[in-house]
Amino acid sequence: MFSMTSRYYSLPVLKYELPEGDEIAYVRRRFLPQTDQFDLLVQHTVTEGERLDNITAEYLDDPQQFWRICDANGAMSPFDLTDKVGEIIRITLPQGIPGPVRNA
Repeated sequence: MFSMTSRYYSLPVLKYELPEGDEIAYVRRRFLPQTDQFDLLVQHTVTEGERLDNITAEYLDDPQQFWRICDANGAMSPFDLTDKVGEIIRITLPQGIPGPVRNA
């Protein structure tokens, strides 16, 4: 139902049956993942007039993946990440993908 790049891809599609017998399909509620499940690649400092889709295009080469940056920063709305100049945004690997092991 959803493309592999969608935040809803892995969620099950459920059905609600109305009293008349009609069914309504819906996607199970999605919760934001814990931010500690993301390994940092780089930090980005927001400047005046920036939009998250443009930031995402710069770092991830796909502006529609803005939701990945929202998830990594614990943000429900993309506007929450860019409404304040100077805000630090974490650009990370996808959830659950570990970064390189660093020697101490």
